[in-house]
Amino acid sequence: QVQLVESGGGLAQPGGSLRLSCAASGFTFSAYAMSWARHVSGKGLEWVAGIHSDGRTTEYSDSVKGRFAISRDNDARMLFLQMDSLKPEDTALYLCAKSNYSNYVTLDGLDAWGEGTLVTVSA
Repeated sequence: QVQLVESGGGLAQPGGSLRLSCAASGFTFSAYAMSWARHVSGKGLEWVAGIHSDGRTTEYSDSVKGRFAISRDNDARMLFLQMDSLKPEDTALYLCAKSNYSNYVTLDGLDAWGEGTLVTVSA
């Protein structure tokens, strides 16, 4: 049913950039807010960024604000996360997630998840 497939992870140097993508299917993509979250080994799941269904409103965690940018292409059913100025502490499994709402993006509103793409930031 709902399927979210992330791509674009890999190795980046501190200060470098990566662009993550999430291909969505199995639901009316344009009707739902979407988010990125990340899991750092040994820590809990951290919400990173969210975007409302129409793409006009974005939200970010304090830890990534000013460095990451979330966007979406509703026609293509794609979600993106542009990550710039990467830091070692950004190393994590990055997960694409669907919200159960059109305009609510934080962790408690998310109801479907991809398997994730691994981002490693290291010199």
